Amino acid sequence: MAVTFIRVDDRMIHGQTCTRWALEYPCDGLIAVNDKAANNDILKAAYKSASGKKTFVWTMEEFEKKCQKVLESDTKYFLICKDPVDMKRILVDLGFQPGINNVIVGPCNDRENAVKLGNNQSITQIEADCLEAIEKAGYAVEFSLLPDVSIGAWSNFKSKFGY
Repeated sequence: MAVTFIRVDDRMIHGQTCTRWALEYPCDGLIAVNDKAANNDILKAAYKSASGKKTFVWTMEEFEKKCQKVLESDTKYFLICKDPVDMKRILVDLGFQPGINNVIVGPCNDRENAVKLGNNQSITQIEADCLEAIEKAGYAVEFSLLPDVSIGAWSNFKSKFGY
């Protein structure tokens, strides 16, 4: 299995992703998909140096071109997006089938028009719409900063967004 872990995290790549989650879901490398980061050499370099693992920071277009190679690889990857909008594009719109069906939503900072669900976990209506679409596509969506710090499944919060 090439993808061992799927995460939405507004910080994308940081120590918790690379150390604590890797104990639960072994990986050899990370694939972060975010147009802004992939097009910013400073951000890209920072993310690549944060993990100590083989790390790719790709635009959505690059991911679309390389996603089949990811699936065919013997390398075990984490797939990470900064927000649920990009993750929906990958899992639902592109129909990427990673072979696992759990999506873990980590830190999503408090922002204007965002509903606070838990500590450092707030989402907007647009993001909620994307999480609903991801769930309807067959994925289990859970809000969890760390493996032992979970506030629960998307089903516990969807009513706050009209679902």
